[in-house]
Amino acid sequence: MSGQNSTTTVGPLPDTTADSPLVPVALTWLVWTMFATSVATLVARLRFEGAWELPGVAAVDGLTVLLWVVVTFFSGIVHSYSRRYMDGNAHETRFFATVFGFTVTAMALVAADHLALFGALWLAMGLLMAELVGTIEGWKQARAAAKVARNYFVASSALLGVALGTLWWATGASTVSGIAASTETLGGPLLLVAAGALVVAAMIQSALVPFHGWLLSSMTAPTPASALMHAGFVNAGGILLTRFAPVITVEPGVMLGIVAVGGASAVGGKLLKSVQTDVKSKLGCSTVGQMGFMLMQAGLGFFAAAITHLILHGFYKAYQFLSAGAQVEHTAPSETTEHTVGGIHSATTAVMTLLTGLAGGAVFAVLTGKGTGVDSGLLLTFFVVVTTLHAARSAVQHTSLSVTARYGAVPLVFLPAITVYAVVFQAVAGLLSGLPMVAAPTELTLLHGAIAVAFVGVYVGIETGIHENSGRLYAALLNLSQPSSDTLLTTSEEYNEY
Repeated sequence: MSGQNSTTTVGPLPDTTADSPLVPVALTWLVWTMFATSVATLVARLRFEGAWELPGVAAVDGLTVLLWVVVTFFSGIVHSYSRRYMDGNAHETRFFATVFGFTVTAMALVAADHLALFGALWLAMGLLMAELVGTIEGWKQARAAAKVARNYFVASSALLGVALGTLWWATGASTVSGIAASTETLGGPLLLVAAGALVVAAMIQSALVPFHGWLLSSMTAPTPASALMHAGFVNAGGILLTRFAPVITVEPGVMLGIVAVGGASAVGGKLLKSVQTDVKSKLGCSTVGQMGFMLMQAGLGFFAAAITHLILHGFYKAYQFLSAGAQVEHTAPSETTEHTVGGIHSATTAVMTLLTGLAGGAVFAVLTGKGTGVDSGLLLTFFVVVTTLHAARSAVQHTSLSVTARYGAVPLVFLPAITVYAVVFQAVAGLLSGLPMVAAPTELTLLHGAIAVAFVGVYVGIETGIHENSGRLYAALLNLSQPSSDTLLTTSEEYNEY
């Protein structure tokens, strides 16, 4: 109850340094060594320009070394966390081997240049993630979740195969870099087939609406596997579109379509999250929305922004999953847990959060130069304003600080955060400068404006509780967010022993 101190009832945590199986120990050390090597490679890449490649097979550029650092860091955290989480589990060695295999596959994918190699690694990465979802063989729901995920990932790989085959047929190039250099030959139906297949493959892998079912059905995955999934695997869609940016930017209609589907998933994830009651489902729906934002940034032509988003979201979501268990204790009923600002303070809250959002957008525009012209950069800055406004409003409403302290702390917290985001964005853009297409801002259209208006409308609707006032909408959202029936967790007796 509120005010009571928690007591330890399960005994001390196991000592993972004593009597640990060899494989988990060795792979954990190896991954952290790979992280140190990746950091050194990143530094070397910054100092020494030029082509680092195995002609026709692999190429190491700024995006490659950046993602090597990110992948190995997240993997190292997951390996270290799993040393205790999986201690004594009958599947411990297989779990570590699969996580390590996933890490190596992801690192190879971001360096792959040959189309066949890229496609094979994309498929392998999906199959390994499906294996992690169904790690516990004796748990029928886990195996069902693995099957659901595997079916989605095979479909994504099939679509990628269609895209790669079409691009090879149209350009005669058998490498990603070769296709990027031959985009002037692309056009007509072949371009639309290739670009459409690439976009849908990215949507499936990143769990965008309506392909979010596999993600919400994967709650049987061990917590560290969920962290790796939400912090790393779902980012593959943004990486795919960035690698093939020269293809999808040829046709403005394709880019507009990416903005539309990204926007639908961004608001869809927010709506689905609003009706969830458990921590992991809320985090899953949050990922659906955040991946929508990532694809929107790619559709606006700012691929460096998409990469920045997936990196920062990865850090946030890995922390959220790995600390999810601790939130049970931290959210005990309390009279001071939530302070709702109402009455006379409502107008003050609205003004303060609006000013903070506008100031955040201004800081972003000044530091990045985006939003200063009439192009898609203006929409990018608009979403920065909306995101900052929402975060500031949540901070004001849900804190134990006094009213005065809340209003003073919000700009002091969020404006430096936007500054950090803008600086990271600029650094990532500089690192990716050698790629064929880093920034390709598009013209604003009426449809862009309609998407922005719809986004704001849905946001205001959620904040005013429209989903709670409409029983039909609430039921529709619950149905849309239901996992596959075979993966539903029912009585605890079915999985306690695992």
